[in-house]
Amino acid sequence: MNESIIQRAASPALEVHDLTVSYQRRPVLWNIDLALPEGVMTGIIGPNGSGKTTLLKAILGLLPVDSGWAHCFGKPLDEVRTRVAYVPQRSAVEWDFPASVLDVALMGRYGKLGLFRRPSRADRDIAQHSLDQVGMLPYASRQIAQLSGGQQQRVFLARALAQQADLYVLDEPFTGVDAATEATIIGLLRELVSQGKTVVCVHHDLRTAADYFGWVVLLNQHVVAAGPTPDVYTSSLLQEAYGGALTLLDDVAQLFRQGDVPRREPTAAR
Repeated sequence: MNESIIQRAASPALEVHDLTVSYQRRPVLWNIDLALPEGVMTGIIGPNGSGKTTLLKAILGLLPVDSGWAHCFGKPLDEVRTRVAYVPQRSAVEWDFPASVLDVALMGRYGKLGLFRRPSRADRDIAQHSLDQVGMLPYASRQIAQLSGGQQQRVFLARALAQQADLYVLDEPFTGVDAATEATIIGLLRELVSQGKTVVCVHHDLRTAADYFGWVVLLNQHVVAAGPTPDVYTSSLLQEAYGGALTLLDDVAQLFRQGDVPRREPTAAR
């Protein structure tokens, strides 16, 4: 690793040290070392199979790790779990479960409730306000399975908003959504950042990444580069991260000059 392009935030919202994860004894991530700043939107970018989703799940304690640790706001996740909201990939969710849109948004309040407590009127108001923020309040009584993909993504974002967290971790929130939904989501994430919240987001859109994120992590099983977007989001570092995974990136320098970086990676299982 080139330490000159692995920059660490002085007072990190999320810190990862020496994190290694394997599947069936095959390393998927190794020696991940990061410190991401508070109050910034960070994009995690890399080719298919580079371990982006695995990294998020390992940070959140959803996967076992071989070594290393992750802290949020200087503490283990279990001590600050209510301060962290997670929006998984839409494809990873079982959408046939019998719950209304409002029920799903209310799930964001459960971490704030004591054992056996039912959601209060205030909790319901927060959930409804969160749905209103994403334009889904008129669908509050509809079953979640009846919604389009973009609408389902908005509802899961509303669930995260209802949590009133300090760190929002999103896995591919723009995949499979229309342009209006993407604009709504990015607008809300920017508003969160303006309030001092921190956003970490797996992202595939190479053309919009430079506009969306203040920091970028380029990942390909290890950290290729991490830091402020102007320092990291360069044609040479993108080429190093992607290698031959995207043939269009063989001409990445020319694409950057033309302002015609490809919109998305091909979809593949990771």
